[in-house]
Amino acid sequence: MSGRGQRERRERRRVARGLALLGTVLVLVLFGGVGGASAHAALTGADPQDGSVLKTAPRQVTLTFTESVGLLDDSFRVLDPDNRRVHTGEPGHADGRSDTARVTLPKGLGTGTFTVAWRVVSADSHPVSGAFTFSIGKPSATVAPVPVDPAGDKVSATLYDLARYVAYGGLALLIGAAAFVLVCGFPGPVRRLLLAGWWTLFLSTFALLLLRGPYERGSGPADALDPSVLNETLVSRPGLTLLARLVLLAAVAFYPVRADRRERGVLALGALLTVSLAVTWAAAEHASAGVQVPVAMVSSVLHLLSMAVWLGGLTALLTALYRSAEPLPAATVNRFSRLALASVAVLVVTGVYQSWRGLGSWDALTSTSYGRILVAKLIAVLCLLAGAAYSRRWAGRLMAAAQERAAVAVAVAERVPETVGAPAVVGSGGAPVVADGSGTGSGVVSSGASTTGGASAGADDGAADAEGTSGSPGAGPGPDAPPSDETARYRRALRGSVLAEVTVGIVVLVITTLLTGTQPGRAATEAAAASATAAAGQSAGAATIIPFDVGTPGGHGKVQIELAPGRVGENSVQAVIFGPDGGIATVPELRLTFTLESQRIGPIDAELANRGGYWGADGVTLPVAGTWTMKATVRTTDIDQVTVSKTVRIG
Repeated sequence: MSGRGQRERRERRRVARGLALLGTVLVLVLFGGVGGASAHAALTGADPQDGSVLKTAPRQVTLTFTESVGLLDDSFRVLDPDNRRVHTGEPGHADGRSDTARVTLPKGLGTGTFTVAWRVVSADSHPVSGAFTFSIGKPSATVAPVPVDPAGDKVSATLYDLARYVAYGGLALLIGAAAFVLVCGFPGPVRRLLLAGWWTLFLSTFALLLLRGPYERGSGPADALDPSVLNETLVSRPGLTLLARLVLLAAVAFYPVRADRRERGVLALGALLTVSLAVTWAAAEHASAGVQVPVAMVSSVLHLLSMAVWLGGLTALLTALYRSAEPLPAATVNRFSRLALASVAVLVVTGVYQSWRGLGSWDALTSTSYGRILVAKLIAVLCLLAGAAYSRRWAGRLMAAAQERAAVAVAVAERVPETVGAPAVVGSGGAPVVADGSGTGSGVVSSGASTTGGASAGADDGAADAEGTSGSPGAGPGPDAPPSDETARYRRALRGSVLAEVTVGIVVLVITTLLTGTQPGRAATEAAAASATAAAGQSAGAATIIPFDVGTPGGHGKVQIELAPGRVGENSVQAVIFGPDGGIATVPELRLTFTLESQRIGPIDAELANRGGYWGADGVTLPVAGTWTMKATVRTTDIDQVTVSKTVRIG
């Protein structure tokens, strides 16, 4: 084997090891750093409210969301104080509104604290779940435990997310390789990528269809083969889109074999099936819910197709550069360069629109998970564009070298005299002669012509040697001639830049899949605003004033206490002492405790610290909702102190 062939083999092994390492890292990221997908829909209200105490038992539980939701057979689980499940009615929508979920409760619930665990499916196909409590009469001493992780089984969610990643990769490989073959006209080793993309997409879609039921219900992977669960999946909107994708893939089964044939019918069928496959994604993702759904669906389809053409085409180009038995024509590289440029333009336009639609405001770019992931994707795309610029630069140089090479070949062919069936060679006297089949020459021209012909032939031989070609003496570089050193250098540089593009492109695909499984910034902002409005409507966050009197002259006044946000969890406390004249007074010590007598919790010491003019504390944790007793102990002198109390509602 030649030295050049050995170098290419070593280079291919390095590329294979690098791609294997990258794949290992991505698998670790998928399994180790990605949790369950957040949903588009977010809970904005519940009736009864979380932590509320009712005088009489409610007849139903109603939830309100930011977007429409789908219901499951097991969308509600209501537990009594003894952790026994309450028999409820069938879940449904309240007043025909698709953004609500409601379940009826039986009569005779009794008293105590009840736990409600709920799980619904948002319009963009992602499940959302949660839990809360309410009390009837008064909070009970025993409460059913609130689920720590209501999101469900993590194994099912991880397997489903992994199948989504693989499906995106299969789509990009199938569409990108097909576009490369049809537009660039170089099937070669790319044909195998078409089959690999088809099988990858088919198997991952089939896995998604099986795992959809456990993913929605939050159950284990064993439920994937449960006929009742599978039947429920097949009649749901996400299940129907997956089933449609399988049918489309079955229809396109013959297309990879005939992709290099450019008949009008093959092209039309390929375009129709490609768009239809992209629609199955848009119909089950963020584009199908929210504002401007028709425009968003079109934008999502175009964005997905341009991504697949660009990234999948890059993989096809890399395969052709490394695996092709013959050098990749410069015209093929140039055609893909134009195709990639058009794809990038579509990606930019649709990406800007989808970012605006998903974020809703500039603040969401940094204050929400969706915005932060979007920033990461933007950085990765900029790196990808930088790699594309280098690839386009080397592709242009390769094309220019090929054109120059072709021009030299034409010039040599025009200057060297030829006869039918035999090339011209130069005789020993410098005169051109015609070589016959035996290698002897015949025919002589005049001396003047001999001198001219000899100079021409010598120039042509020099041009051929400069190009590094082989063949008949005096013949120019043909299409099968080996490339010059300069052309080989351009090809190696192009291989490296395309490999870098493919590597960054895989990262972009991973981030894109994460983005489709994350709650958009617009929905997160709406949910936060609704929660803030609900919290503002409760009196727990308002200032509480407690009068005190230690029984000594001037030993009376009042304590003003502000507890924020006044809900279960961590709270901050600020307390100010006002003297008899209404002005701010200083005292040697102020203690504050919280007690929930109904649950026998407390006293919890707030551990107030004197902050110069007022007393404060951060991180005061109140674990359970209810009516708490807040006791303030005010010491005005070394021996004079008094303890006063007041109740406060913690939501």
